[in-house]
Amino acid sequence: MLFDLPDPETLYAALLSRNETFDGQAFVCVSSTGIFCRLTYPARKPKREHCTFFQTIGECLNAGFRPCKRCHPLQASALADPSISALLHSLEAQPDRRWSEGHIVKMGYDPSTIRRSFKRQFGMTFLEMARQRRIREGFETLAGGGKVITAQHEASFDSASAFRTAFARLLGCLPSELRPNKLLQATWIPTPLGGMIAVSSRSHLHLLEFLDRKALPAELKRLHTTSNGEIGIGRLPPSEQAKSELEAYFSARSDSFQTPLALNATPFTRLVWNALQTIPAGETRSYSDIARQIGHPSAVRAVARANGANQIALMIPCHRVIGANGSLTGYGGGLWRKQRLIEIERQLKIPKINQNT
Repeated sequence: MLFDLPDPETLYAALLSRNETFDGQAFVCVSSTGIFCRLTYPARKPKREHCTFFQTIGECLNAGFRPCKRCHPLQASALADPSISALLHSLEAQPDRRWSEGHIVKMGYDPSTIRRSFKRQFGMTFLEMARQRRIREGFETLAGGGKVITAQHEASFDSASAFRTAFARLLGCLPSELRPNKLLQATWIPTPLGGMIAVSSRSHLHLLEFLDRKALPAELKRLHTTSNGEIGIGRLPPSEQAKSELEAYFSARSDSFQTPLALNATPFTRLVWNALQTIPAGETRSYSDIARQIGHPSAVRAVARANGANQIALMIPCHRVIGANGSLTGYGGGLWRKQRLIEIERQLKIPKINQNT
């Protein structure tokens, strides 16, 4: 990048004063509304704890935030490419359309060119952008207590079966089963590294995973089975606490997670997970380090399996475990995300050092 993003406090001050210095070079994502804006946005300013700042629009979209309809943060990229402008305008004008490459061709554009243009400007294709918007709007309707048919309509699916299929792929069960009065309830949490699904009971958090984790559908199916089908969509106190703590974590205000966790696993796996929680933010350990710590120095592979079985990301920090040679090794949320989390946590340590000097 040619531009180094200033610290969050500087950017928040620019947001409050509507300073044009960083306009177009940084954007603010507001967790309380789920939207992202220019720093010169003229409306009432959000609280600092609700703000996360990104350098690119693509990062905002990938984190699950919607563009503001008042300050139009996509406008500059749209003006740079007439085809992008036309497609974004069509997406806003026809929210009920289920977009396909055929629609792009009918508008006179080459699908491969459009894919490259959107990927270059936003980090995702036009069809991915349209589908992400539909899925999110449907999920939020259900999480707010809305009916499946309402969610289907707001997500712009042609039929209830199409909507059910999309949710079955994402969550591992049908939306008709996701009623808000169930024992376990799932909700959507936007983060700077992508949207997350949190599942909790009234007392404990049972799952916290990034939406694009391949194992997510299987994990949700297991929860659905072990709870005898008692999994729905809604917001419960542990999920709300997790959302608040994640906001503090990503804004570099705290590396402490106090949300009560449900550790549903074998005694050995729980032993590994407990050891993971003792790794300080900004530091890493190898699988062999963990094996020695729990008193099973030869159980390195078993430790790796237990690490991979973790379904409460970040709060049980399996991303802090690396290979003996220093390599990142596997991570269900993606190696790029693991690297970014380690970088974020190293930054989290800086204020603590400064305070002691």
